[in-house]
Amino acid sequence: MGEVAVDSAFIQAPEHRPKPISIEAEGIPLIDLSVLNSSDSSTSDDDLARLVSEIGDASQKWGFFQVINHGVPLEYREKIELASRKFFALPKEEKIKVRRDEVNPLGYYDVEHTKNVRDWKEVFDFTLNNPTIFPASHEPEDKEIRELTNQWPENPPELREICEEYAKEVQKLAFKLLELISLSLGLAKNRINGFFKDSTGFIRINHYPPCPSPHLALGVGRHKDAGALTILAQDDVGGLEVKRKSDGEWILVKPIPNAYIINVGDILQVWSNDKYESVEHRVMVNSEKERFSIPFLFNPAHYTWIEPLEELINEQNPSKYKAYNWGKFFATRKRSNYKKLDVENIQISHFKIN
Repeated sequence: MGEVAVDSAFIQAPEHRPKPISIEAEGIPLIDLSVLNSSDSSTSDDDLARLVSEIGDASQKWGFFQVINHGVPLEYREKIELASRKFFALPKEEKIKVRRDEVNPLGYYDVEHTKNVRDWKEVFDFTLNNPTIFPASHEPEDKEIRELTNQWPENPPELREICEEYAKEVQKLAFKLLELISLSLGLAKNRINGFFKDSTGFIRINHYPPCPSPHLALGVGRHKDAGALTILAQDDVGGLEVKRKSDGEWILVKPIPNAYIINVGDILQVWSNDKYESVEHRVMVNSEKERFSIPFLFNPAHYTWIEPLEELINEQNPSKYKAYNWGKFFATRKRSNYKKLDVENIQISHFKIN
């Protein structure tokens, strides 16, 4: 497929494009959200219906899409990218002062502390809600909860404020997307939003250094996202690949200036009773250039029970999943980063009804 050229004036001036459009960027649908941010009274119900249809079609056929004219000011993204570069440029002994551990999975870690040694990256994680409440353990009978608190480095001193400002802006976009997805499933606009009242969502800042042997490593191995929705900012280096549902081919997602990459997570797959599917993706590394990406993983409250939404269940479409508790599910996944479990890393397939 040929690369799609996107005019920068088109991206920066949504008021000149009153109607939503959908084009293809290396196969991944590219959707214009300007209708959501327009104050133009001429915006019609048909415009919104078309946008909802595009979101639903992309979620069903791809599980991935990109959005432009999304309402997140470019300055916030530029600031967090600059502060992140400063942090990862620090000496190792400075970064590990805020290194994550088994008690607190927030903060810094690098390839030496990942379960998959082929992953070639270093990471800084922080939650939107500080502190964030999670179960103290993965054991079903353990009712104890704990507070996870963000670890902020001394340098650069502006990192905390910039990260917190950015998180607020991206969360606004996340709620808009949830409403569109809910409408695309034939549900009330706010049907899903309530699950995120005490969100356990977090932002991960990824740094992929140049890799001398890119054929032997991946930035991130093939995986699916366990949460509800992921909103990814990537720089102009690129490297994200998505497994196309139609034929299983790996498709490179070409960077588009100021666009966000959106993907459906496992939770939305369960809520939709498999109408929408969480799709495998991976990150390739570069032998010459470092790469930065910033995914926002939007997750519900720890006490949320995940199961197909009742409005979507009937005799012709019975429930395909047993209910599971999100907090316990996430705690089990986190534990597997440190200790090898007796079973494979927990997946939604474990709750599938045969």
